[in-house]
Amino acid sequence: MYVVRFVVLVVAFASATANTVLAQQALVIKPLAEKKIPALPEGPLFWRIETFPTAADAQSAASATSLVAESAGKAWLFTLGGAGGNTPGGTRMAEVGPIPRIDAAEYLLRINEATGAPGAVTPIHSHPGSEAFYVLRGEQSIRGRQATLRVQAGQAEAGSGADQPMQVSSSGATDLHALVMFVVDAKRPFSSPAALP
Repeated sequence: MYVVRFVVLVVAFASATANTVLAQQALVIKPLAEKKIPALPEGPLFWRIETFPTAADAQSAASATSLVAESAGKAWLFTLGGAGGNTPGGTRMAEVGPIPRIDAAEYLLRINEATGAPGAVTPIHSHPGSEAFYVLRGEQSIRGRQATLRVQAGQAEAGSGADQPMQVSSSGATDLHALVMFVVDAKRPFSSPAALP
């Protein structure tokens, strides 16, 4: 009887320890592409997300507000502009927006890749601009002051505006793979520590 209780306690401790370690894993963030631009397009802003046969094809179709990146075995073109656009030669995957605008002397456009096992998380942080999310696999949660935004595989969502504290995590049952699009003030630090209640 004592042996059975001991085994149950050991299994329970191992399970709790595994869950704690899993919850403490860092979400892996990898910059894929970035560029600085002097001005934003006029009107409401949207990110158009398209795939191309090759990165060279995507690059030849890119505009002044486009970024090319390779991820998940595909060549991607991310274009910041008005709603409803279409790039010849591309396959449209999603359009996300409107994106909150910011005022700056110079703007940085960046595409990051976020990957991680369920429970992986970022530190609480903020950006000097806006971000948007396109999830390829898993589920991504973005915890903010007011609510938690959950983005499923195949979905795209606009995040909050500049200087809003957030914590991003892999919240699904499978590993997360997401693409994150940024429009930030190029003269300020890209990311800063923050706090959430």
